[in-house]
Amino acid sequence: MTATTEVGGPGAGRAEVGKARLRKEDRHLITGRSRFTDNMVLPGMLHLAMVRSPYAHAKITAIDVSAAKASPGVMAVLTGADVAAEQGSLPNAWPITPDQKAPAHGAIAVEEVAFAGEVVAVIVARTPAAARDAVELVDVSYDELPVVMDLEEAFTDKVLAHSSLESNKSATWVFDSAEAGTGSSVQEAIDNAEVLIERTFYQQRLIPAFMEPRSTVVDPTGEQITVWTSTQIPHILRLMLALTLGIPESKVRVIAPDVGGGFGGKLQVTPEEAITVLAARRTGKPCKYTETRSESLQAGHHGRAQVQRLKLSATRDGTVTGLSVNLLADMGAYLGLVTSGIPILGAFMYNSIYKFPAYRFECNNVFTNKTWTDAYRGAGRPEATFAIERLMDELATELGMDPLAVREKNWIRHEEFPFATVAGLEYDTGNYEAATSKAVELFDYQGLRAEQKRRRESNDPIQLGIGVSTFTEMCGLAPSRVLGSLSYGAGGWEHAQVRVLPTGNIEVVTGSSAHGQGHETAWSQLVADRLGVPFENVEVLHGDTQISQRGLDTYGSRSLTVGGMAVLAAADKVIEKAKVVAAHMMEASEEDIEFTAGSFSVKGTDTSTSLGEIALATFAAHNLPDGFEPNLDSDATFDPVNFSYPHGTHLAAMEVDTETGRVSIRKYVCVDDVGVVVNPMLVEGQVHGGLAQGIAQALYEEAVYDDAGTLVTGSFVDYLVPGAPDLPHYITARTETPATSNQLGAKGVGEAGTIASTPAIVNGILDAVRHLGVKDIKMPCTPSRVWHALQAAQTTGGVQ
Repeated sequence: MTATTEVGGPGAGRAEVGKARLRKEDRHLITGRSRFTDNMVLPGMLHLAMVRSPYAHAKITAIDVSAAKASPGVMAVLTGADVAAEQGSLPNAWPITPDQKAPAHGAIAVEEVAFAGEVVAVIVARTPAAARDAVELVDVSYDELPVVMDLEEAFTDKVLAHSSLESNKSATWVFDSAEAGTGSSVQEAIDNAEVLIERTFYQQRLIPAFMEPRSTVVDPTGEQITVWTSTQIPHILRLMLALTLGIPESKVRVIAPDVGGGFGGKLQVTPEEAITVLAARRTGKPCKYTETRSESLQAGHHGRAQVQRLKLSATRDGTVTGLSVNLLADMGAYLGLVTSGIPILGAFMYNSIYKFPAYRFECNNVFTNKTWTDAYRGAGRPEATFAIERLMDELATELGMDPLAVREKNWIRHEEFPFATVAGLEYDTGNYEAATSKAVELFDYQGLRAEQKRRRESNDPIQLGIGVSTFTEMCGLAPSRVLGSLSYGAGGWEHAQVRVLPTGNIEVVTGSSAHGQGHETAWSQLVADRLGVPFENVEVLHGDTQISQRGLDTYGSRSLTVGGMAVLAAADKVIEKAKVVAAHMMEASEEDIEFTAGSFSVKGTDTSTSLGEIALATFAAHNLPDGFEPNLDSDATFDPVNFSYPHGTHLAAMEVDTETGRVSIRKYVCVDDVGVVVNPMLVEGQVHGGLAQGIAQALYEEAVYDDAGTLVTGSFVDYLVPGAPDLPHYITARTETPATSNQLGAKGVGEAGTIASTPAIVNGILDAVRHLGVKDIKMPCTPSRVWHALQAAQTTGGVQ
């Protein structure tokens, strides 16, 4: 069953929505005319290089910068002491509890460093080479302090990550369905369980590996301080720089030019951005900082990093009765912009698509001497989906059931929507049966199960496993009232403006700031359909706080479901304003004016006029209705009434070489429901990219530190980001149940692939070798880890 909804609005057609348009953005990107921040060259521009601590935890006892200051080309050297009075503390916008504890986080350390890579001094020089050379001349004396690297050890407080804090525990956040009135007691469900599954899973640290490293250029020479930066959040950054550095917000302009990917890694107010502003203000000259790839891996924020202790209770027929989640979340050394809230986003998704009667979630946020964690594609939801999908496979194994059957027994059926979940959310639409049925068909599920049986019976050294992952997620981050109830420091609305030029061409100004998603293309399609103008006649402007004055930017799969809806709302206001002029021009009543495909007509007659003609008449203003302001431009701010809930079923056929531990993906099928699709080509791009990142967590990527706190995986030689040869051909398809939370019926897509793919891969690997005694393998499931798990199972019956 597929839900239906009226797509569009006044005069809306469907010539563009649903069309696989090539991206407008790509022309300059693929012809070498990109405008990345590091391409910026300003007259008299100076260059920055950072002096970073080699120690993970230490007192700064002295800094001698005399040799660096005397180095050729060096204009200034800044230390934490030099800027202590003006640098403030970098913001945390999500204090999840009233008693949350957090150390002050200056952009440049003043007395103590808490992770290897923290900035302790800054070189300002005429050339990048001169700045880098002078870094080696800064003599910093440290008194080393004990470090705590292991998350579970940090929770004991035996070693403190900050000498100024009495504990490593930042905050404890609890949701209990019995207390919230959304379900019954988890403890009773566990006490009365016929089957109890208890597991501990580890979410390794991941590093956002965007194409373009972070870069910032600051020009302080005008009336405003202009900041070009590789960011996902120009509007939020503008506000936070003003608040942190004590600059009037009206005096700060932030521009995000071409941004080579973000994945949450550029959803941050970074020390380096604040430092570049400070340096530019001190010198009175434009300043640029572009990080190296090693600096990006070492000092940019990381993602994931959790220990998940879980209990799932069920009856013998496979019906789930309760779920308990106890989480340790690694904050790293500091709280970034939304660090503390990332695990809370996952708190509402552990129940996933299932009808749990009882649920309890407890999260302890803990400091360690590593770079801080924050948003990474999916932000809390991949962790939750991994946990519940692994648990459902464990339950199926315990009961001897097919993993699809145990899921189907417990999922919300399509006729039960809208559905109030045990976590307190209301899922508006969905059809898990349809997505799963289509995935099973495309995958040849029964055929692969038969092949798996034959391989096991013949003791084939290459064993076949089938991984299942069904998921849903909350995205389109909003509504503002809900975010406020969770103590988040901002709303979830988005703003847009639609401008009608005298020629009838359209300019769209959006607060959603793209970093690769294709906003210029999708927004053009939306407006072309709504206003009945050619796709080519729509220009989309974004990423500059002086052009797009209001916005909350791009993250959390909110671009279309929030930002796009603001664009449509503004376009609808244009139509209503134009009707007034059309009625005046055609000497008719406004109530009799109809609008279809760019043309205004008088009901019941053949009299009509076009939007272009109205635009020109409004510009001339020779004969307008009394009191009508001579413009059709319209603004709108959209604040959704609910999150959106895309869902899907992912199936992975995994081959495991039991002699070497080598893992390969034989076949991968995903069927996603992202509601109404504006541009299927953009959707496919998002799905493919998301799958790559989720598969990378399962098989390849892990940030590794040594016992002293040095990042061992500090380059792409050691931190393995998969390339195209490492990934399979994907078979993708979609079902459609339109969302009811927005007029288009769209749901988010940017994070879906990442959320669903990791458990599909890991479940498939374990399904291939579980009959050999392997019960778990920590991610990433490298050949070494798989081989050692097989050896342990064969020699001792143990588990790796």
